[in-house]
Amino acid sequence: MRTAQQILADSAVIAVVGASRDPFKAAHGVPLQMQQYGWRIIPVNPTVDELFGERAYKSLADIPHPVDLVDVFRPAADAVQVVRDAAAIGAPAVWLQLGIVSAEARRIAEEAGMDYVEDRCLIVERAAANLTRLT
Repeated sequence: MRTAQQILADSAVIAVVGASRDPFKAAHGVPLQMQQYGWRIIPVNPTVDELFGERAYKSLADIPHPVDLVDVFRPAADAVQVVRDAAAIGAPAVWLQLGIVSAEARRIAEEAGMDYVEDRCLIVERAAANLTRLT
């Protein structure tokens, strides 16, 4: 299993389940900052058409191209289904944001052969490793 920083270094396209249009929420600020450092952010939110200048999708299954990482901004109870959906689209890794922990989601990810991170923040890990996708 790759470390959190290896997952970020290897990923170019991040689907963000629960991405928010509210600029005061972490589910908006975190993906926006990752985008500013060069990652392509694909928002997954059934209530909006576009976020971060990208088309938003109602579900992971609706995204018409591969994603490298599924980032989850949903309650732990919802994470189980999100991980199942991520496995169904062949995502190589799932990341549950800070404060989100699920033993069942971890089990599903491990059984699907996916890398799994929980209770950690993308931007903190990005900063700690000084990662960028900008050239």
